[in-house]
Amino acid sequence: MEEKEPETLKERLWRIIFEAETPLGKAFDVVLLWAIVLSVLAVTLESVDSIRESHGGLLKAIEWVFTVLFTAEYLLRIALVRRPLRYITSFYGIVDLLSCLPTYLAIFLSGAHSLMVIRILRLLRMFRVLKMVSHVRGGETIMRGLMESRAKIFVFFFTVFLFSVLAGTLMYLVESGEEGTHFTNIPISIYYAIVSITTVGYGDMVAITTIGKILTSFYVLTGYAIIAVPTGIVTSELLKSHLGDPTSDACPGCGVHGHLPDANFCRKCGDKLE
Repeated sequence: MEEKEPETLKERLWRIIFEAETPLGKAFDVVLLWAIVLSVLAVTLESVDSIRESHGGLLKAIEWVFTVLFTAEYLLRIALVRRPLRYITSFYGIVDLLSCLPTYLAIFLSGAHSLMVIRILRLLRMFRVLKMVSHVRGGETIMRGLMESRAKIFVFFFTVFLFSVLAGTLMYLVESGEEGTHFTNIPISIYYAIVSITTVGYGDMVAITTIGKILTSFYVLTGYAIIAVPTGIVTSELLKSHLGDPTSDACPGCGVHGHLPDANFCRKCGDKLE
């Protein structure tokens, strides 16, 4: 019986960073998720003036710690995959890069004129939270259902839009002649109809006439009735497109997850799965 060759350091790091089945892999994912949450929390707190004035130095230090951590993770992923360019140009590769760049760019962009640019760039750090999506196993199933139902959803959206236009026009005809009315033109009336149909109800516009109030009640009840339609469409497509639970195995070539249990090749780059 041939003895199995011991894993190299690269193989061991691969299993820790890209696989979630081993204890070390799970621990790495948990630590990474907490780091993402804490880094987003630090950025959020830094946007509050009072907190930034009293703890700005600490928050900047924390931000640099997370930036170095995510940079090391990004470089490790590039070094471990067989096809680095595939990973770099993938969705999560771009997200990983965006999670690190703004902090470094802020070093070189200085001066009063560029303060607004720096502030906008710093908001890009919030993209880190998107990396959490890769750990939700049902995410791709939901996206597949949405893509399969996009034609039906478009028809539903277009129908609701036409109904909103007609409903808004009707409200304009009923309300426009009243003193103190908010329905001064058809676009504003269509806005009111959309707000009513979606049951949002901002309260910035109200019907004055009795007929207008009756129509508004009808719009709200209609909105409740049609809310379930897109849910049913997507659910139906989810049931049709469900092909089994994906595994957490990562492709050695590009690092993507979400392959079916009987898959032999990567669904993205075509590399053979081990």
